[in-house]
Amino acid sequence: MRSENGGMLESGLELSNGREILGETIQTEKWYPVYTHPRAEKKAYLALTQKGINTYLPLHKQLKQWSDRKKIVEEPLIKSYLFVKISPQQQAEVLMTKGIARFLYFSGKIATMPDRQIDDLKLLMVSAVEVEVTEENLVPGEKVKIKAGPLKGMLAEVVEYRSQRQLALRFEDMGCCIIIHVAASYISRI
Repeated sequence: MRSENGGMLESGLELSNGREILGETIQTEKWYPVYTHPRAEKKAYLALTQKGINTYLPLHKQLKQWSDRKKIVEEPLIKSYLFVKISPQQQAEVLMTKGIARFLYFSGKIATMPDRQIDDLKLLMVSAVEVEVTEENLVPGEKVKIKAGPLKGMLAEVVEYRSQRQLALRFEDMGCCIIIHVAASYISRI
C-alpha cells in the first residue's frame, strides 16, 4: 500500500490508548521496533498488514546506479527494521510472520517506542528535508526545538557530524540516529 505522502507505508487504524472494563484496565497498544531478515522489510510489512496488524515501514527514495542505468527506488529508511503497534498478546503473531527475525530488547525487556517518536518519524518522511541514517554513536549535544519549516515543533539534539552543524533525532532503543539538515535559524534552545 502506497500513500500520497512520499513513500510512507502505513496500515490499519490506531486503536484507543486503553479502556476500563469492570474495573480492569485493558493493556494499551504500543509501538515496537521489529528486526527483519536482511532485505525482507517490504515482504514482512505486507505479511503483517495482511494479518491486520498496524504496521509502519518508513521508505525514502534513493538513486541507484547499475552499470547500464540509473533508477530511483524506494528503500527502507532503516535497514532491517519496521514498526508494529500491537498489544503484548499479539507479539507471538508478529514473530510467526514470514520475514520477521525478532523484537528488539532494551535492558532485558522488549523495547517500545513512544507514539511521539513514530509521529516525528512520519513527519520526517513527508517533509522535503534530506535524511541520512547512521549507526554511529553520536555524542548528545544541546537540546533544541524546530521553530519553523515543515518540521516545526519537533524536538532534537544538535550534534557536530562531518564538520557541519546538523540536527539529530535520537532513537536510543534502536541503536541509531537519524540525521537531518536544517538551517540554524529554524531552531531554538529549549
